[in-house]
Amino acid sequence: MRAGVAHALFALLWLAAAPHAAEAQGPTAAPLPSPLTLDEALRYAADHYPSLRVAVEEITAATANVEATRTAYLPRLDALWQSNRGTVNNITGPLLPQSVVPPISGPPLATTSASSVWGSAAGALLSWEPFDLGLRAASVHEAEAAVTRARAGQALTRLQVQQAVGAAYLSVMAARQAAVAAEADLARREVLARTARTLADAQLRPGAEAARAEAERAAAHTRLIQARQTVLVAEALLSRTLGTDAAPTLAESQALLTRLPADTPVAADTAIHPLLQVQQAAVDLATSRDAVLAASFRPRFLLQGSTSARGSGAGPDGSLEGGTSGLWLDRVNWAAGVQVVFPNLFDVVGIRARRQAATATARAEQARLDERRLALTAEQRAAEAFAQAAGEIARNMPLQVDAARTSEAQARARFEAGLAGIVEVADSQALLATTEYQDAAARVDVWRGLLGRAVAFDTMDAFIALVRGRE
Repeated sequence: MRAGVAHALFALLWLAAAPHAAEAQGPTAAPLPSPLTLDEALRYAADHYPSLRVAVEEITAATANVEATRTAYLPRLDALWQSNRGTVNNITGPLLPQSVVPPISGPPLATTSASSVWGSAAGALLSWEPFDLGLRAASVHEAEAAVTRARAGQALTRLQVQQAVGAAYLSVMAARQAAVAAEADLARREVLARTARTLADAQLRPGAEAARAEAERAAAHTRLIQARQTVLVAEALLSRTLGTDAAPTLAESQALLTRLPADTPVAADTAIHPLLQVQQAAVDLATSRDAVLAASFRPRFLLQGSTSARGSGAGPDGSLEGGTSGLWLDRVNWAAGVQVVFPNLFDVVGIRARRQAATATARAEQARLDERRLALTAEQRAAEAFAQAAGEIARNMPLQVDAARTSEAQARARFEAGLAGIVEVADSQALLATTEYQDAAARVDVWRGLLGRAVAFDTMDAFIALVRGRE
């Protein structure tokens, strides 16, 4: 029986602790789509990357701060109840403001007594500021500027994360294309090595040429190993950029590389680019802080109403009633009035200095905004130039690949016919391998150019739609 009760108590404790344990472990990361396409990678990172979750929580905190700042418009009601027991030895004379000696009311007594009585007090104070001279509005505007900055920061972080993910994904694609080109090069070099060895064994070609062909084959094998290593490193970087420790399985990229887009996403207005929004929000925040400082030196007007009651076990003549006298309230008072609170006149120098600092900060943020606008314009021009050049190179590469393949085939035929040496074939095969990789890299660069253009002009959604239409 006791064991059953113990098990039941353990089960209840486990159920009570389970939500907290789950909360402590944090949210479970969503699994990666498999196979992972480029548009899925961009959308996954935008939904799950840790820095974006941080940005969302910063927006939540800033929004809550706005609501907290707005509460300054509400009345304030303070209430208390107090019961105490102590002596009633009062004395005439002033007491400077302090927090050590408790205040005491009543007439001074002729003699000192160690006897004590009960005392009680209750009261409520309602205070409301019906209007001000701009302090509360400035404070709310400052809090709202912080929300705007947090939202702009989230948009910029999202764009930067998608840029990093897109670049990492395209790096994996480029590394895989390099590995494919290295495999093709190794296959050709193996065929050449076997041919050269056969001709050398038949005394038709020098043995040195067979050795050179074998050296070229071994070098091609080394390049393939390095290319495969680059693929693994690029995939690890992509996992890190996606915000997961799972190894991604990329989708087949041939459709993306063979169906290159002829159009590009429409450019957005540079005035709404997240980079500029973040900096403009910083300017507004600095300006709003200066407005708060300017309003903080103005007087405040308060409507106040108070009701209070006191009880004491001591009589006005110094007699002590004893018992439970004083535990209840004997006298009630109320008051209502208007209070004008003036700021500390000696704080004018400090406020003036803080306003000068806030004004200088606003000017500095404005200068940074001008600088970032110039940098963004230069980045957009560079992105346009890269995207245009990448498209032209990709359209020109098929001609170069065809010429390199023809050159390699002719050199190999001349070698087999005894009209050319092994060096000519090796050079033509090296040229073909380089050209095939450049062709694949040029196709990847087309998407890199489009990605860079989407980041520069803040057209990432249009870029994702373009990618989805090609995959």
